[in-house]
Amino acid sequence: MVRHGAEPGDGVVTAQRLAPSPRQGTRQGWSPRRRQRVSRGVQYALLIAVVAVLASLADWKSIHQSFFNGQVAADGLPRLFTVALKNTVIYTACGYVVGFALGMLLALMRQSSVAPYRWIASTYIEIFRGLPALVIFLMIGSLPLAFPGLRIPGDVYGQVTLGLGLVSAAYMAETFRAGLQAVPRGQMEAARSLGMPYMRSMVSIIIPQAVRIVIPPLTNQLVLLFKDSSLVLFLGLTAAQVELAKFGNDQASTFANPTPILVSGLTYLLITIPLGYVARRLESRQEGKR
Repeated sequence: MVRHGAEPGDGVVTAQRLAPSPRQGTRQGWSPRRRQRVSRGVQYALLIAVVAVLASLADWKSIHQSFFNGQVAADGLPRLFTVALKNTVIYTACGYVVGFALGMLLALMRQSSVAPYRWIASTYIEIFRGLPALVIFLMIGSLPLAFPGLRIPGDVYGQVTLGLGLVSAAYMAETFRAGLQAVPRGQMEAARSLGMPYMRSMVSIIIPQAVRIVIPPLTNQLVLLFKDSSLVLFLGLTAAQVELAKFGNDQASTFANPTPILVSGLTYLLITIPLGYVARRLESRQEGKR
């Protein structure tokens, strides 16, 4: 049927306008998987192009001489492991133990029914989470100026333990608090119904379960603390007290070559990558149990 007033060719023109062009029909016919493959292919092509441009612009001979100098790297052995890595592990372990104990105490204070305990714990956590770790280390190094005659046991090892412990405790406290809150309340009620005192119920029933819950984030905190140990260099260290970052920096200054810094960084990765893998495995295991 032809409507009144319509020109003879109107129907043909309208059909031509509504019909999709071959190119539009091809695009509309693409499946989501094909579009994803095309998008991914474009991204890979751009990435390869960027890498190719950077590779063509780089001076590989200079890079090898500056960052992969075997003679300079070999000069730091075996002190890289026997002194620098050993001290880094000692600093991290001592700071972690202090942070673990203090963090648990702060978490229990945050959960306490005594208001002053909650205020003290909240204030501590807010302050030490808000301050940069570097500022805390500098303040610890200046303590003898405020308290003449004050001597922290262990000299530099004691200062590092105190600094790392104070920093990590603020973060661990929140981790422990989340773990304590994740333990079902029925656990405490069951323990109290058996006649166990509150403190014994916490130590024997609640805290062990909370620690198991937060093992993955505690492992991540260990990785962060291992890296934060590099701030020890601001305390003034002797050759026997240096850690990885200080050792690499001193070696780089001696040889006027950044290879030792790269080697120190790779040594950090030898520790942090396996720890990160362990943390991910623990998280996956906990999610599987849920």
